[in-house]
Amino acid sequence: MLPWKRALRPVAALLLAVVATVTPAVTATASAAAPAPTSGWNNYACQPSAAHPRPVVLVHGTFGNSVDNWLGLAPYLVKRGYCVFSLDYGQLPDVPFFHGLGPIDKSAEQLNVFVDKVLATTGAPKADLVGHSQGGMMPRHYLKFLGGAAEVNALIGIAPDNHGTTLLGLTKLLPFFPGIEGLLTTKTPALADQMAGSPFLTRLNQGGDTVPGVRYTVIATRYDEVVTPYRTQFLSGPGVRNVLLQDLCGVDLSEHVAIGVLDRIAFHEVANSLDPARATPTTCASAVS
Repeated sequence: MLPWKRALRPVAALLLAVVATVTPAVTATASAAAPAPTSGWNNYACQPSAAHPRPVVLVHGTFGNSVDNWLGLAPYLVKRGYCVFSLDYGQLPDVPFFHGLGPIDKSAEQLNVFVDKVLATTGAPKADLVGHSQGGMMPRHYLKFLGGAAEVNALIGIAPDNHGTTLLGLTKLLPFFPGIEGLLTTKTPALADQMAGSPFLTRLNQGGDTVPGVRYTVIATRYDEVVTPYRTQFLSGPGVRNVLLQDLCGVDLSEHVAIGVLDRIAFHEVANSLDPARATPTTCASAVS
């Protein structure tokens, strides 16, 4: 067992138990090719309420997909009255299930099309975006270069690689996705795009991290082993709120994957960021709320 897993095991067990008992049961696995189950998640009949007038679009990370990345957060938000949708992006030919690997600018175009579909279906003028890892960074291209700022109210990034990472960092994702070692080649453009100092990131961050009219939240963990140092995830500029998970709960040991997949303390802070007018303090007790 990897050393971090030994440290994380007690917290992960608690969080997984909470997810199992207080969120709707979702049994989809990585072998599912269809969108998420229709228990309110990817339910195109869902109409935003007065309390939550904007649909939430979930954007998975590298090697993720529209189902597995969101088995914890999607039901959490549905239970709280949100219309929740998730997409697959960055697919490579002949590579099933593991997505977020294509050129990131092209992935942003896919996000643009998906948001348009969600807005047309729900009748909402704007959406909120929540992304994990690459999914918290890639939407910034859509906001900055594809007109997304007119369609998005807020972007919430969970452990986003906003200023890049290293190949060593990306290889630390491999234990979570058995069988993908062969994908770490020059045939995976998204990996090259996420390298610190890449042409893609240089263009993305040139002239400032943000665009006017969008609220930005970054939720990071001190124990991130993929995007390091963790403070490179933070954004600067108007409308930015940077949050360190351990400032909310000092004993939370979640690392890069756990913070987006199963950490209900992070989920509570996502909910606060989606609806700041009704925000409640996020503490260690949020793991069981």
